[in-house]
Amino acid sequence: MVLLTGENLHLEEMRSILFQQENIDLDKKALVRVQKSREAVERIVREGKTVYGINTGFGKFSDVSINEEDVRALQLHLIRSHACGIGEPFEERVSRAMVVLRLNALLKGFSGIRVEVLERLAYMVNHQIHPVIPSQGSLGASGDLAPLSHLALVLVGEGFVWDKGQHMAASEVWATRGMQPLVLEAKEGLALINGTQAMTAQGVVNWLEAETLAYQSEWIAAMTMEALHGITDAFHPAVHQARGYVEQVDVARRMLEWLEGSKLVTTQGEKRVQDAYSLRCIPQIHGASWQVLGYVKEKLEIEMNAATDNPLIFEDGEVIISGGNFHGQPIAFAMDFLKIAVAELANVSERRIERLVNPYLNEGLPPFLSPQPGLQSGAMILQYAAASLVSENKTLAHPASVDSIPSSANQEDHVSMGTIGARHAGNIIQNARRVLAIETFCALQGTEYRGKEKMSPSLQDKWNEFRSFTPSMVEDRIFSTDIERISTYLKNETGVASYSKKVTLAFQ
Repeated sequence: MVLLTGENLHLEEMRSILFQQENIDLDKKALVRVQKSREAVERIVREGKTVYGINTGFGKFSDVSINEEDVRALQLHLIRSHACGIGEPFEERVSRAMVVLRLNALLKGFSGIRVEVLERLAYMVNHQIHPVIPSQGSLGASGDLAPLSHLALVLVGEGFVWDKGQHMAASEVWATRGMQPLVLEAKEGLALINGTQAMTAQGVVNWLEAETLAYQSEWIAAMTMEALHGITDAFHPAVHQARGYVEQVDVARRMLEWLEGSKLVTTQGEKRVQDAYSLRCIPQIHGASWQVLGYVKEKLEIEMNAATDNPLIFEDGEVIISGGNFHGQPIAFAMDFLKIAVAELANVSERRIERLVNPYLNEGLPPFLSPQPGLQSGAMILQYAAASLVSENKTLAHPASVDSIPSSANQEDHVSMGTIGARHAGNIIQNARRVLAIETFCALQGTEYRGKEKMSPSLQDKWNEFRSFTPSMVEDRIFSTDIERISTYLKNETGVASYSKKVTLAFQ
């Protein structure tokens, strides 16, 4: 059970909630804050004070006053009109993250929402009721308005959900449980949809998958080192300590740990003086990506515990400020940075694939690792596929955050496009995982030719693990099946909490 307080939610807790279906509970002290904030809103409505978002219109309509008897209708109109998301839905895990993160933000007690609404959100998480939320349509500035409106619709019995994996109408889900949809009161619709939880939810899933992929890329690269008789001197601790980046030092150390006991790798001068950069510079290249992961982790964990709606209520309602915490620029930058870091893991992996299959570069392995060169093409076109994926990543890595289009009659005249950046980061991670799956396939074959018994004990274990579902290439076959199988296996390791704890990075 993960206790949500609005203050100290971390990525490892999100891993357990998202990948292991861990339940949540709501901190009682936080609920007291929420109740006080709600009382302030009700007092404002009773006294007829004009406060943005409570008894006014929204955006450019902020100067339109709303009568007390219409405040409920105002909330319903708000979420219906703003629920204009389009395109394919976010994957269910991202939807679950969105509910958890919005709930955690509301627990901070600055939003004026009823405890009853938060309890319903918690019920959804603990009973695996996840809104079906279209992934396109957010500018990432006035909050993720469209995605979060689809989330809010479920509370009022509209829209659609996954109910333990089954696609259902929200009204049907509540009816089957003998529960009534909620009727949103003053400010509650706005409190639910003003926030950065779509981009942050996608960002959280991105980071957890990228972290696992970065660890995996190291043992995959180490296996390629064995297949190519790579030189381990380049990983000597003194080299990396001389530069001073802790992430680079850590990658070099882990590479040596993976290769310990190998009879396939070589030393400087034994076969050649130095390797190509894609082998020799693994600590420098992968280490730089780890630096980015550290930056992104910091920003995500701040945002996961941030009050991002508008207006915010302070001092028991005596101070209500209309600000701009819903602007997604910090996460937009972080997601664009993450795109580059993961794309580079794929770029260098593709170069190692080329060295594994190219007969002029692969140190005597069969051309294209083919069991019968000429008659059988072997892994020739696998490198084509990897090249295609990394080329696509270069397009996706263009920063979304450098764009902005004004909205709401120029009231909202600069937007972050952070949700676009987060979605594209997810696409890059998927492409990068498939590139690394291709490298895995080729490295398995290369080390088999060299002699599995000469591999390091750690990499022999990996070889056996993956050979259990990826047969040796004894003749040409439909290799896309192998790549998808390996990629899926790599992705599923994201949910293994212990995976990332095998080693400790300085920034953790």
